[in-house]
Amino acid sequence: MHMADALVAPAVAGTMYVLSTAAAGVSVNEVRKESAPEKIPVMGVMGAFVFATQMLNFTIPGTGSSGHLCGGMMLSALLGPFAGFLTMIGVLLVQCLLFADGGLLALGCNVWNMAFYGCFIGALLIWRPMMKKGATRGKIIAASIVGCVLTLQLGAFSVCIETLLSGVTELPFSLFLATMQPIHLAIGLVEGLITAAVLVFVHEARPELLWGVGDKTDAKEGKLSFKTTIIVLAVCAAVAGGAISLVASAFPDGLEWSMEKVAGTTELEAEGGAYDAAAGIQETTSLLPDYAFKDSESAVGTSFSGIVGSLVVVGITVGACYAFRFFKKKEKISEANAPS
Repeated sequence: MHMADALVAPAVAGTMYVLSTAAAGVSVNEVRKESAPEKIPVMGVMGAFVFATQMLNFTIPGTGSSGHLCGGMMLSALLGPFAGFLTMIGVLLVQCLLFADGGLLALGCNVWNMAFYGCFIGALLIWRPMMKKGATRGKIIAASIVGCVLTLQLGAFSVCIETLLSGVTELPFSLFLATMQPIHLAIGLVEGLITAAVLVFVHEARPELLWGVGDKTDAKEGKLSFKTTIIVLAVCAAVAGGAISLVASAFPDGLEWSMEKVAGTTELEAEGGAYDAAAGIQETTSLLPDYAFKDSESAVGTSFSGIVGSLVVVGITVGACYAFRFFKKKEKISEANAPS
């Protein structure tokens, strides 16, 4: 659901940047208050996991369309809404700048559509209430499916609103909406199943890693150590990005498919200084455009992109934890309480 720059007017793009930045600012403050340094490796590995699995487009049978994981619901179920949102920003930023996946002008829209709903609506209105009295396999599956379906529907609806407000006449609102919502309902169901599988694994391996679960004192003991669980997820991310990505569906994703059905094309033209400036920046930063070596269709480029992209996400996410000193307060408390 990565929007291209041509789908949004500069004024709409600017507004969405402001909203997404405000949500990021609140998230930074809340994560600092939370002061949970054990989340740093989880943020890094799960950021890489989401990046890699977003490369795995799956076919929606009978449609000629494909979908991919968004990941906000999964991240927030493990990290909470604030750390999950910041991790999603890292993923989307790397995709935008290094791989030209989603427009730079439209980045604020993409953060809102793909990260805000999953991390805040999904986590606070679906996941936490359902886990209030403890987590079970059935609750995890139900919350994952309901959360992913709902938040992806909200994201698809936002795309339609943003194009409407931007005056994109090639995509009439009512027709575009009637095309976007059903296909993203199907995509949301698949994402829900994938999310459920990952969260059920974590629940079995290390249940205390799940966020917002009540009655943790009665939780069963995990089957794996924290370190082993992180390693398993890291290996899965590497395999997904480096190998399984080679057999990802070649069909257009839900947004591109909807555009083709409505406008007859997956790419629209846009002219203006803001569009040219954004395109120029992306042309400079996108060393692996479309997850491939420039001017090459070699499969090696896809595998390389999956591995390198995952590592860059880990570096940015973990680096941001220290750059923004998320855990400064806990460190100060520890120093104050240290024996002289």
